[in-house]
Amino acid sequence: MGEGAVPAWHLFVVRSQERDDLQKRLTEAGIDTLIHYPIPPHLQGAYSEIGHDEGSFPLAEIISREVLSLPIGPHLSSEEVQRVISAIV
Repeated sequence: MGEGAVPAWHLFVVRSQERDDLQKRLTEAGIDTLIHYPIPPHLQGAYSEIGHDEGSFPLAEIISREVLSLPIGPHLSSEEVQRVISAIV
């Protein structure tokens, strides 16, 4: 990172084999989450002409089923961060 540069963290992504259950639990606790890229790039319509089918990139497909973005940012208080942690553990 260059001198004077400051990172702007905007995603805190975790993986869970029980991602949907985790997201449901967090939602019920009033914690917003997002699933970014639920469809791996090689299976999206924009890339259909390339001809990659399901199974072409198995790791990307696994990750797309497991990743969940948690809240992150300077707007979160310590108490809010602890609430997210408590809802996960």
